[in-house]
Amino acid sequence: MNISSHKQIGLTVYCARAGDHNDRAMPGAVAVGKALSERLAIFAATIGKPDLALNADWETELATAKPALLALANHLDGLFKNGCVSISALSRCAVSLSTLPVLMRHRPDACVVWLDAHADLNTPQTTLSNYLGGMSLAGPAGLWDSGLGNGLPLANIVLVGTRDLDPPEQVLVDSGAVRLVPVGNDMLTQLRSAIAGRPVYIHLDCDVLEPGIVPTNYRVPGGYSLSELHAACEVLAEAELIGLEIAEFEYAWPDGTPVSPDALLDALEPVISRLDTPR
Repeated sequence: MNISSHKQIGLTVYCARAGDHNDRAMPGAVAVGKALSERLAIFAATIGKPDLALNADWETELATAKPALLALANHLDGLFKNGCVSISALSRCAVSLSTLPVLMRHRPDACVVWLDAHADLNTPQTTLSNYLGGMSLAGPAGLWDSGLGNGLPLANIVLVGTRDLDPPEQVLVDSGAVRLVPVGNDMLTQLRSAIAGRPVYIHLDCDVLEPGIVPTNYRVPGGYSLSELHAACEVLAEAELIGLEIAEFEYAWPDGTPVSPDALLDALEPVISRLDTPR
């Protein structure tokens, strides 16, 4: 699709609680947002502030996070109303309970490309972990009521690099209700086919990468290298891009050694550049 005019980028940092198991992703979102602000030479709006992780059940986590999540939804609604493309640095995947329903109100035609080791399609009835993050995509897809909205058809979801599926999630993939592009030699061909020319909104959970590349809460072997992520982003950049959200980057390893997000953002550069200079 050809776009005749430049669209303004809305850069947002969400650094409040959202079902955290530790305290490292909230400042991680700040670090990603700062690096993006410097790269793009634009201001980053900040929602919330880092706090101590609760590491609690999903109901407690959702109730605690909801005021900040509603503030984020209101902010993104304004960006989309003004015709902006959106880039967000998020603490945890559970923040997508807020972002994706707003996206669907404004762009119901969007294909959500979910780059994540996990499908996050569990519900309060199917979860084995009681973890809010494991329900992040299921809420917007209308599989449970988070109180933050829905509207995302399953047919508009493309799971990419997902390799740790719970049985109910596997049923959704096996039935064809949700498309999965696995890690493999034909990943790029499958990804292009799955997008099928649709406009794209990208969610990146850093655990889609091979463990050890960047610090993140979950470590699932068999993930992407940074070069493979870059290649996937080159394919994604062929589409009309509506937005990008980056989640689960932890600012330091568990021993406290700090980590820069620069290598991750370099891998995402085809998408970031495409959002910065729409065709």
